[in-house]
Amino acid sequence: MTNPAKDAQAGQAAAPAQQDTQHLEVIPLGGMGEIGKNITAYRYGDEIMVVDGGLAFPDAHQMGVDLIIPRIDYLQQNAGLIKGWILTHGHEDHIGGLPYILPRLPRVPVYGAGLTLGLVREKLAEFGIKEGDTDLREVQLTDKVRIGKHFGVEFIRMTHSIPDNAGYILTTPVGRIVHTGDFKLDEEPSDGKLSDLGKIEQAGKDGVLLLISDSTNAERPGRTASEADVARNLEDLISKCKGRVFMTTFASNVHRIQNVINIAHRQGRRVVMEGRSMLKYAQVAQSLGYMDLPEPLLTNEEVGDLQDQQILYVCTGSQGQPMAVLGRLAFGNHAKIALRRGDSVILSSNPIPGNEDAVNLVINRLYEIGVDVYYPPTYRVHASGHGSQEELATVLNLARPKFFLPWHGEPRHQINHARLAQTLPRPPKRTLIAKNGDVVRLGADEFKVTGTVPAGGVYVDGLGVGDIGDDVLLDRANMSQEGILIMTAVLHPTPHVEIVSRGFVRANRDLDGQIRKIALDAVEGGMREKKRLEDVRDDMYGAVRRFVRKVTGRNPVLIPLIVD
Repeated sequence: MTNPAKDAQAGQAAAPAQQDTQHLEVIPLGGMGEIGKNITAYRYGDEIMVVDGGLAFPDAHQMGVDLIIPRIDYLQQNAGLIKGWILTHGHEDHIGGLPYILPRLPRVPVYGAGLTLGLVREKLAEFGIKEGDTDLREVQLTDKVRIGKHFGVEFIRMTHSIPDNAGYILTTPVGRIVHTGDFKLDEEPSDGKLSDLGKIEQAGKDGVLLLISDSTNAERPGRTASEADVARNLEDLISKCKGRVFMTTFASNVHRIQNVINIAHRQGRRVVMEGRSMLKYAQVAQSLGYMDLPEPLLTNEEVGDLQDQQILYVCTGSQGQPMAVLGRLAFGNHAKIALRRGDSVILSSNPIPGNEDAVNLVINRLYEIGVDVYYPPTYRVHASGHGSQEELATVLNLARPKFFLPWHGEPRHQINHARLAQTLPRPPKRTLIAKNGDVVRLGADEFKVTGTVPAGGVYVDGLGVGDIGDDVLLDRANMSQEGILIMTAVLHPTPHVEIVSRGFVRANRDLDGQIRKIALDAVEGGMREKKRLEDVRDDMYGAVRRFVRKVTGRNPVLIPLIVD
């Protein structure tokens, strides 16, 4: 990932005091000021407790990057102080980075609920990490655990878009912290298990020093729609579809997939599940008892003589990924299935920020094929897993915190959450808008940022982890926008220059000839002056760069080569 030695001096200089027993440090290493790669460290004296270890997906400008995981320099530099780990739930932005993170740190207890750890085990196995190399400990969401000498953790069940989602109450020597985790206050959850607000209310009565709360939907008034509302809307829609139905959603949304399976059974349709991640989540959820199948799932080969109105596909591709099932169907690249008029496609999801263009491209292609397409907000077939303003206010009113740290959101979400808190009858005494890497110092009467530690993202590109940086991405962006021009100067027996370009301009003999002449003049001039080859190469680069910019107005990536 990163080289701890390289940043050790800076990291240690920024780290909090080694033995401060009057204050606790809250150190977000990911998930603060952004949505994704959530990981937070709590430090008291010589002990550290860590929460989650997620990933983020790249933006459109981060070309070629597969995933982004958080920098853990601070944890590596203080590895001997880590006493335990808490996992809130099984979404990628909270557990997806663990296969990269856990092998680089000491083996410590990792606590999580059944489905969460089931998904973690699956991920670790994919990376060839043996279960014996980790210490995964399953908990119920009514449990309390002790981490080190200083951290007491009481789990809180909170409704979300995945089962076994948890917040927690953290008891520390300086006071009580309530962390909501991701949540919405769904009054009709699919599994019938409501958020345990009684624990938050009791903590508020006992005294909450700090509330850390989900800010994702802090801009949205009212309440977030219930999963039961989505199920009713999906059933109404599916009942009217005449041909095959293709439904896509997040593979981790086990509740919604279960509801769709039940709807299909009531509507006389057999379910075919397509897509690797969809099958993986379903298998883990089934094996652990979180998914119940009224009928066995079919493979596409088992569809046989079923009529179109008897088939419902649940597939991957809700985010417009070109290699996911829906993307391949939209562009006619699926090896076994082809969409046709009369089919219906339901996108039961919203695009993650940054994926809007990819999703719109798929939707437009589906329209061109002639299938019926249903997606939000026109059709109410999706509900967020995060609470809106009324729900956020409810948690604030129950917890009655002295201090408040809006979390899990971009700056606009955090700031709107802070403003919401100030409108309540009993607002927090102080609210901080923190960033990744901030060391937030917390005491009975103190709540402020006192320093920073290394933070940010590490790019995963193919099999490489951390071996590309922003400079490489800048080169990729330049090549995508301006093209590339390779100049090879051969010095012997007679100096001449070869030009190869890609994405620059269409074949243009006149321009190529002019570039060759400019490059050759620079090379021959350097040879006459008996310059070093490196200097000859630089002269050729500079002369061609100036010429190309002057005559084309473009700035391609130039690669000069000298062959002696």
